Amino acid sequence: MATMRELKGRINSVHSSQKITGAMKMISSARLRKAENKLLQAEPYRRKLWEIYAHIEKSGCEFQSPLTVKRQVKKVAIVIFASDDGLCGAFNINLYKKLVEEVQAYQKRGIREITVFPVGKKILAEVKRIKGIRLARHPEAFEKKDYMAATRELADELMEDFLKGKYDQVGVVYAHYKSMGVQIVRLRSFLPVIVEPEEKIETTDRLGTWYIYEPGCEQILTMLYPLMMHALMYDLLMENKTSEQAARILAMQMANDNAVKLLGKLQLEYNKLRQQGITSELLDIAGGSNRES
Repeated sequence: MATMRELKGRINSVHSSQKITGAMKMISSARLRKAENKLLQAEPYRRKLWEIYAHIEKSGCEFQSPLTVKRQVKKVAIVIFASDDGLCGAFNINLYKKLVEEVQAYQKRGIREITVFPVGKKILAEVKRIKGIRLARHPEAFEKKDYMAATRELADELMEDFLKGKYDQVGVVYAHYKSMGVQIVRLRSFLPVIVEPEEKIETTDRLGTWYIYEPGCEQILTMLYPLMMHALMYDLLMENKTSEQAARILAMQMANDNAVKLLGKLQLEYNKLRQQGITSELLDIAGGSNRES
């Protein structure tokens, strides 16, 4: 059984840990609001790009960009976004599991050329353990936290390699931010360009088919697709960053709750020992007075 001194030391230690987790929760809350604001600020630009695309598609333009061509899949690239810092619960583990699941699915289909772009210090060591893949370096701008430039550079590199035939398909593993308590790990198809059902924008303008495009829909789409991919890559990264902060807040809240429960148990045990010591001393005093009388 632990002594009162040992219990006091443990209580002080848990108190210190509780202060740390509380401070980290407050920091993550501020970062979460900042990340949510960045997501909201990027939304109008991305939505406008998708709206322009929807108008051109509705006009009946027959141009097919090389970025939209579906080929027989033999070579695959997967970008995985994770965190640079720990203490965010099972956030990185869930992303890693999704990556392993997708890699194994490709390998079962006979696809052996799989390249992985790990973005995030906490995922790098885990990805190195996956057999049958090739690791690729991400742009250095990620280390400088210049996410706009970094995602643009990464998207350009992937589009260039896709056009050269280095990859037949490109996907991104990330955590979709649905709400504070729900983050869904997904694989989002990046190349060839596919507009997901939830991203489709219905144009309500009845005159959409009467638009005259200058210099022409082919030139506009050639310029539009890279902009759409830049916006998409940035959006996926910021969703992942927001999910990371939400996961860290929940992890710190759980740690704080566990600390409260542990403090209650330790304090109860400490009080029992203290009461036993007081009772023992009273009995000694009573026994001594009886002997004197």
